[in-house]
Amino acid sequence: MNRTTPPDSKVSLDAESETGDSSVMLAQPYNLYIERVDPERNMARFYLLTIEPTLFGTPRLVRRWGRIGTTGQEKVHHFGREEEAVSLFLELLRIKRARGYRPKPIQKTLGDY
Repeated sequence: MNRTTPPDSKVSLDAESETGDSSVMLAQPYNLYIERVDPERNMARFYLLTIEPTLFGTPRLVRRWGRIGTTGQEKVHHFGREEEAVSLFLELLRIKRARGYRPKPIQKTLGDY
């Protein structure tokens, strides 16, 4: 492409946000899978939390829950800033841990020894 004038950074797709918010990438991955199993009550539930960027780079918190072995249900929360998504992530984790959800124990196989 032959340009005679330099591109205007205010309309360039590569320009940084005027708010200084770099919501294009998450600072770190947030993924959590926890379970609550009680054979006496025939309970086998899972809960999955993950924070991921949308197509537009804004963070979203995806919650999935249900009976272990099923697809379960899903709810998605959209946020303007990563800090807001992390705050809800941690609040939901606190609530689920209080209800007895725990990380799934790692199953070792013969090849792991």
